[in-house]
Amino acid sequence: MAKKNEKINATVNHKNGVTYYTFPLLEQYCVKHAFSTRLGGVSEGACAAMNLSFQRGDDREAVMENHRRFAEAVGYDERSLVFSDQIHETEIRVVDASDCGKGIFRESDLRGVDGLLTSDPGVVLMTFFADCVPLFFYDPIKRVVGAVHSGWRGTVKRIGAKAVEVMRREFGTNEKDLAAVIGPSICRDCYEVSEDVALEFQREFTEEQWESMHNQGPDQAGEDKFRLDLWRANEIILREAGIPEERIQVSGLCTCCNPELLFSHRATGGERGNLAGVIALGR
Repeated sequence: MAKKNEKINATVNHKNGVTYYTFPLLEQYCVKHAFSTRLGGVSEGACAAMNLSFQRGDDREAVMENHRRFAEAVGYDERSLVFSDQIHETEIRVVDASDCGKGIFRESDLRGVDGLLTSDPGVVLMTFFADCVPLFFYDPIKRVVGAVHSGWRGTVKRIGAKAVEVMRREFGTNEKDLAAVIGPSICRDCYEVSEDVALEFQREFTEEQWESMHNQGPDQAGEDKFRLDLWRANEIILREAGIPEERIQVSGLCTCCNPELLFSHRATGGERGNLAGVIALGR
């Protein structure tokens, strides 16, 4: 489970054998949202049991059954889903009811999209994870939700800030109204990166910011290896985008520390299924 003294800002939910997380910041707005775990599905092997991705070599019927179970537990219609198509870039797409079913029931034209936004209450957004950072957004004034996939490449390119920019441009969002959650993903203690990745962050952030988002352990001395804090990096990005500090919540839940509960690419050497983040306005 989570490391000792680690602060967890997440609520564990159990329904019909399915376990998933929700987040207090979004719960207070009654926003329909969830982050899946490995528990409650029917997949086998490395994808056991609640794999929600069709891209991991899993049996399609098993994945469909997992979606049915997850949707029933969380309380949405899986026919309303719109999938992202993640390539670790910064493309953000606004979707509506005409996009429902893309990626699950019909072929999708949402290629190379790492972030989804909608103001349509009939749409359920879904993005996929196994260590990368989920970002959830909610604008309670303009009634807009967003789901964004932010790996290290997306983070250093500030995809979270781009999502805020698109919300401002397309919906008139005031960034000070936004609520944002940095969801379950790999923590600094587990995320070792090489010097070339570290240099990307050093170039993008101030020296003070860089110092706050990395360290080197005794085992890394002289090896040009760094432990990188993607939670802190995304928090800095969202604050600089104008979201107030008190309206940003870090889940504090590490995928790599909890491999029996959450899929982790780093913990399994890539032999794994995918978790999913889901958010919707609801009708």
